Amino acid sequence: MRKTKIICTLGPATDDENVLREMIAQGMNVARFNFSHGSHREHLKRLKVLRRLREEADKPIAALLDTKGPEIRLKTFAEKKVKLEEGQIFTLTSREVEGNEEIVSISYKGLPGDVSVGTRILIDDGLIEMHVEEIVDGTDIRCKVINGGFVSDKKGVNVPGVELSMPYISEQDRDDILFGIEEEFDFIAASFVRTAGDVLKIRRILEAENCYRIKIIAKIENMQGVENIDDIIQVSDGIMVARGDMGVEIPSEEVPVIQKMIIKKVYEAGKQVITATQMLDSMMKNPRPTRAETADVANAIYDGTSAIMLSGETAAGLYPIESLKMMARIAERTERDIDYSRRFFLRERKANPNVTDAICHATCTTAHDLKAKAILTVTKSGGSAYMISKYRPACDVIGGSTYPHVCRQMNLSWGVTPILLDEEQDVFELFEHSINQCVEAGYLKLDDRVVMTAGVPLGMSGTTNMLKVHVVGRKY
Repeated sequence: MRKTKIICTLGPATDDENVLREMIAQGMNVARFNFSHGSHREHLKRLKVLRRLREEADKPIAALLDTKGPEIRLKTFAEKKVKLEEGQIFTLTSREVEGNEEIVSISYKGLPGDVSVGTRILIDDGLIEMHVEEIVDGTDIRCKVINGGFVSDKKGVNVPGVELSMPYISEQDRDDILFGIEEEFDFIAASFVRTAGDVLKIRRILEAENCYRIKIIAKIENMQGVENIDDIIQVSDGIMVARGDMGVEIPSEEVPVIQKMIIKKVYEAGKQVITATQMLDSMMKNPRPTRAETADVANAIYDGTSAIMLSGETAAGLYPIESLKMMARIAERTERDIDYSRRFFLRERKANPNVTDAICHATCTTAHDLKAKAILTVTKSGGSAYMISKYRPACDVIGGSTYPHVCRQMNLSWGVTPILLDEEQDVFELFEHSINQCVEAGYLKLDDRVVMTAGVPLGMSGTTNMLKVHVVGRKY
């Protein structure tokens, strides 16, 4: 079974039900809904189709809501698109104007107060670069164009190195989060996280709505987020290395170094880490990726990423299914080259008084020593599965839960195959039924060794305290 999980962004290219059905069949683990685009009505329509198709396929495909975040965008041009020439003066204004070759409105009215003469302003992922020449009347930012080119409606605006005073959660983000709660999304990916406080603001919205089950993934996209990464990891359920805006906000040569650093920190913390953006970007238009893209996906897997993500490739590209199949093939081939057992024993491990962590580490050691076919963990919250995943064991990991949303959330976790269990009062009955389900699904067969772990008493989160070795077909 493939260990590295794959996230696919839904969009116009997946609106054909047959395309989405095939993507589920080809191994999509999580469906991403990008709330920077589209209305609640559009997203709900796609979500309803996803629910029906995942039930039809009997697969726990998770739904991830990706917030717009505190981003800045151009507004619109009268002609939809204009060409900016190198050396010309171009004005960004907080006033409402009809855009042309000389001026355009911006979505963030406070930007003139945040920038100063000499500030670099980048548009459209850095394709257009401008330097601030002067601020006029507190509303107009007059800029000199350094790198010209065509620019069109609603392109993103980045201001590298400038701490913006705009609030982290906009009214749109708040409405989107409330929509996510109502429609029972499994994850919220919080865009442009700068500090741990940004994550806590989202968590407070969830708690105010008595929603404790949605997991928060913090997207790291600028240097402020990188500098605060340890605190952000502590309060988040996972991290996304969002390399698109990161590559605009931070020098490109720094991005691979930062990516490796973040992946290591996150998976050592026992949380999920997603590597995202432009992984197979050329497959937006071509049926095959570049060699550099193939190597990029593989290197993220060598680094230990929990998941890899497709954005425009599946949302709006010409080859959504082919992109997913290619990513899965790269992952499977790369994983065959990795000696996970050697990595496990070479890994530095700090003493930890946490009982769950100690039991999960012992479970992985036992599975290696006995050459077990799989580790089976029965979990209420998914916590023990995440902790086992942290150690990247060579054998399969099967996470059993009685909660459908926990199964969907475990589907993002590296190496974990979720199964939905019936409620049982006795832990050994739960183990027995779990084994039977795994045999029926083809995950296990007669005489396979399985290392099992759970918390006793059942139903108490964070109490993993039991380890048992079982041979399939023998009595308990």
